[in-house]
Amino acid sequence: MEFEKLKKIIAEVLNLDPDEIAMESTFVDDLGADSLDVFQIVSGIEEEFNIDIPAEKAEKISTVEEAVELIKSALP
Repeated sequence: MEFEKLKKIIAEVLNLDPDEIAMESTFVDDLGADSLDVFQIVSGIEEEFNIDIPAEKAEKISTVEEAVELIKSALP
């Protein structure tokens, strides 16, 4: 469920087809995101899942899978 919601957020920010986004996709190399895009994705995650992601953790996210794991660990 987290992955599907995350794909929607990423697709919206990066103007991609959600089907192009896989768990192993990297934000920068595979999806073409820059640091502002990643910030917008993290903001979208925080809003969608009603969680806070500390900046130091957000800076370390490089793949979609890492983002999903971060979401799972932050949910109650």
